[in-house]
Amino acid sequence: MRPAIMPALDHIDSWIFDLDNTLYAPSAKLFDLIDERMGAFIMRLLNVDAVEARRVQKQYFHDHGTTMAGLMRHHGVDPEDFLVDVHDIALDRLTVDARLRAGLERLPGRKLIFTNADADYAARVLDARGIADLFDGICDIRVTRYTPKPEAAAYDMMVAHLGIDPAKSLFVEDMARNLTPAKALGMTTVWLDNGSESGHRDHLPEHVDFHATDIADWLDTLPLPWGIS
Repeated sequence: MRPAIMPALDHIDSWIFDLDNTLYAPSAKLFDLIDERMGAFIMRLLNVDAVEARRVQKQYFHDHGTTMAGLMRHHGVDPEDFLVDVHDIALDRLTVDARLRAGLERLPGRKLIFTNADADYAARVLDARGIADLFDGICDIRVTRYTPKPEAAAYDMMVAHLGIDPAKSLFVEDMARNLTPAKALGMTTVWLDNGSESGHRDHLPEHVDFHATDIADWLDTLPLPWGIS
């Protein structure tokens, strides 16, 4: 006889995941490559050295949700120029993860992506992880009209684009601050506290339903029939 589904999750029909440092571990250091390209972009744009470029990059990231949002607001940068440039990286640091795939396959309902990156890059990452075919939709920074998480408007556009009911949706994120707008919409939230840069910033425990440190571990420890315990 199939065990009863965990009461806290039996209403979920849409499983929404952030991409970077969520569907792969920060230890892969993939974002280091993107960081390098962001720095080089800013150096060229502002004619500054590497130290000043990094200061600007991180300041905009903290103040505006993404470096790109700050560059658009303060310097009129074309977002497409930025997206194409900084995501032009090799993905050989990522590997196929059979355990992650198995955990995602056990989830009932749709699997979706909500990312501040672009869909082309997201598709490449999912393919490198061997899970691209499991996802039913992507809400990227283009869909949200270049408005990044944690801006509330980005979440409203995500809900409309993916056609979800927030009350029946779960959102997994490595950055705690990005869970607050999701919780305000009535979503179930999972904070992946895995050491991401600024992951703890603006962490509000009341906005976190589940606290995990590894996505595959969390999926495995869900109750049967979703987990393996």
